[in-house]
Amino acid sequence: MRMKIKTKLYLGFGSILIMLVLGLGIIQNILIDMKNVMSHVVIDRYEKVKMVTALGNEIQSMSNHLNNLYIAPKNKRDIEVEDFESASINAATILATLEKRIVLEELKQLLYKNTILFESYNRVAEEAIQAINSDNTFLATQLQTMQVIPKRTILMQGIKDFQDGLEDSMDETIDGNIKAFSSTIELLTALVVVTALVGTIITIWILRSITSSMNKVTSVITKGNYGVQGSFPRIEVTSNDEIGKIASAFNQIAASMEDHAKQEKEYKEVLQEQNWLKTKIAEFSSMYQGVHDLQALAHLFITKITPLVGAGFGVFYLKKGSGEEQRFVRLATYAAMEFKADRQEFRLGEGLVGQSALEKRMIQINQLPSDYIQITSGLGKGLPNFLMVVPVLFEGEVMAVVELATFQSFDSLHLKLLDQVLGNLGITINSVDVYMKIEKLLNDSQRLTEQLQTRSEELQGQKEELKSTNEQLALQFEHSEQKSRELEKVKFALEEKAQQVLISSQYKSEFLANMSHELRTPLNSMLILAHILSENKENNLSPSQVEYANTIYSSGNDLLRLINEVLDLSKVESGKMELFSSEVFLADVQTFLERQFVPVANQKGIGFAITLDEKLADTIYTDEQRLQQILRNLLSNAFKFTEKGSVHMAFYQIGEELEKPMLAIEVRDTGIGIAKEKQALIFEAFRQADGTTSRKYGGTGLGLSISREIAHLLGGYLHVESEEGVGSTFTLVLPLVTDKLASSTPLVAHAEVASSYLPIAPEPLGTRLPMLENKQVLIVDDDVRNVFALATALEGCQMKVLFAENGREGIERLRQSPDVDLVLMDIMMPEMDGVQAIRAIRSEAAYRDLPIIALTAKASEDDRAMCLTAGASAFISKPVKVNELLALIAEWLPT
Repeated sequence: MRMKIKTKLYLGFGSILIMLVLGLGIIQNILIDMKNVMSHVVIDRYEKVKMVTALGNEIQSMSNHLNNLYIAPKNKRDIEVEDFESASINAATILATLEKRIVLEELKQLLYKNTILFESYNRVAEEAIQAINSDNTFLATQLQTMQVIPKRTILMQGIKDFQDGLEDSMDETIDGNIKAFSSTIELLTALVVVTALVGTIITIWILRSITSSMNKVTSVITKGNYGVQGSFPRIEVTSNDEIGKIASAFNQIAASMEDHAKQEKEYKEVLQEQNWLKTKIAEFSSMYQGVHDLQALAHLFITKITPLVGAGFGVFYLKKGSGEEQRFVRLATYAAMEFKADRQEFRLGEGLVGQSALEKRMIQINQLPSDYIQITSGLGKGLPNFLMVVPVLFEGEVMAVVELATFQSFDSLHLKLLDQVLGNLGITINSVDVYMKIEKLLNDSQRLTEQLQTRSEELQGQKEELKSTNEQLALQFEHSEQKSRELEKVKFALEEKAQQVLISSQYKSEFLANMSHELRTPLNSMLILAHILSENKENNLSPSQVEYANTIYSSGNDLLRLINEVLDLSKVESGKMELFSSEVFLADVQTFLERQFVPVANQKGIGFAITLDEKLADTIYTDEQRLQQILRNLLSNAFKFTEKGSVHMAFYQIGEELEKPMLAIEVRDTGIGIAKEKQALIFEAFRQADGTTSRKYGGTGLGLSISREIAHLLGGYLHVESEEGVGSTFTLVLPLVTDKLASSTPLVAHAEVASSYLPIAPEPLGTRLPMLENKQVLIVDDDVRNVFALATALEGCQMKVLFAENGREGIERLRQSPDVDLVLMDIMMPEMDGVQAIRAIRSEAAYRDLPIIALTAKASEDDRAMCLTAGASAFISKPVKVNELLALIAEWLPT
């Protein structure tokens, strides 16, 4: 029976439908399997590659922390060690995870090799850390050079080989899926062809419609260029039937493959950039080692960085000075040409260099003018199009500025490199600067030691001269003894009145001595504790709190100055002011005064100059410290009473027509001036031109009084000329003695010298003194404030401290503690004072060689002699300067 056309059509379309359903089902299952495999490859392999990258980063982090540990301060080494150990643990964890997830035998072997290399690298790195913590610099450097760096290089290469193996495995899997996909496409093509042939029997138009659509699909599939540069062909979807679904599925697969290829490419580019950055940063770190000169450092850096970031011109500016004097000076260049308009230095905010330093940020300029600068070579020259000025920071402070010019713009990778290396450069600049300062201090110390030796030899010669003079005086004494007997009667008549004057003078001296002690005792603890606070060794104080401590220290020194001025006035009035004549270089006096008062002039915004007449000799013979005391007082007054204008000091000679010319030192200011009727008043003790309680300018009124009396003792006088509202001129006139033999000033010991009105900042505490560590000191003092201050300072040097409140308790404490290495003994104490305690200690044989340092607020020579006679090893007056005390303790501690 013949089948109807309708039946044939149903049968034919049914057959086609069944074939299509079965074929599409098979193909769909294959595509799903391929998609799952690809998803597994992309996710699993990508995670493994990501873990290998993380492993490389952790090992690089270990290397960076180890390198930082070589240059880190000792108080920051623990942080670097902790970061190194954390990176080591992370790397070990990643290796263990990879060991569980790697299946291929070849990759397992590579992973096992890298694990062995990592353990070897980690072990030698820990040995280097132990050497650094033990301050064994030689061993640490040898381990870094001979073992750590080579092992790290081998390990990083092994990790790269392992990563390449992973990527090769991934590529093989992807290639297999692509072949399977091609086979699936071939199967699909065959199914479409068979279906098209069956459909042709039914109807030509069905065949044409079906074959037309299928030809489009097969054309795209068979003629597509798969995987070239990560691109795949697309099928245009014109219907929502099965063919349209096949086309959509194909398009999805193509899109997925393109995304994967794009991600893989981006990942490789990022990995290459990171490896390049880390390699270059490591090269910079290695380059800095052994550099102890800022000039050399600047040259190395600008020579290295300029070509590395693609620039053709580079300049390195280093910060010099501070405050308003701060400037950035050209220190090194790369391919720079000298020309008339170049600048060697810039101040803050001046030019792009100064503006970058002021704002502490990078400045970039595009499209430079034609006359800006040219990059030249032997073959030609050209105009750069891009300029970059970037500051180098350390702890928020600009240390230097780098200027770079290039033909093309700086890309992001170069900017990342600059950001990394400039951060490390700031640390290196600070380290080299500190090293250079320490080296300069050592050289200065050596020079001063040599000068001290020369001075000691001169004093020995003077001692011999005095011995000869004393022998001559002894002969003269025998001749004068007879006349002394004749004057005995006259002396007896005057003795009663002299006794009364002596008693009055003793009462006054005793009062001043007791007042000095009572003021110096609390002042001692205040200065020591303020000094310790200003050091902020634990870094727990804010900058403002550190400034408060400096202010307390400065105020304490002001109080000490007042005490010294009162004592100086007493010595002048009692005729006990002692002078020491020596050769004084006028140029040194000028330098000393400029160093103290130029900052004051800059702060007040007034002019200041010191001039020396060319006719003057280079040196004179006088008491240098007393001369400085007078001139400091005069200049301090001039600056205090001058709000605008200038202060000028001039050294010149007067009375050239006389047999003995005089030296005149004139201080002229444009200040408020002094009324004529009050010009004599200002030289009286505790008196000022404006003595009201509402006066604008403070002070004790002792400076000019003491200065006038010291001028008289030096053989000269002090004169003032002033006009109210115009200014004042003070003139110090002294004998112009240029011959040592012509100087009649007695050579005697110096008393304390009053300090300037100027603010005093605490001197930084000295470096660590190993000889003080674990030594035991006994402090004997009845003032708990002094005990606390001294104990705090000594315990900061790792010393063990015991204390007692009086001499009797100190002796008992000493007997209970036989391990005491040194005793700090206060003199003024109740029950048993320090002198009695020292004598009692020395009376016991076990303590005859024990170092005892006497501390007292009474600073006279009599007190010093009394302490040394009683058995004290050394003597130091309050308020105690911590650095001097530590040096004295180190000198007397047993070795």
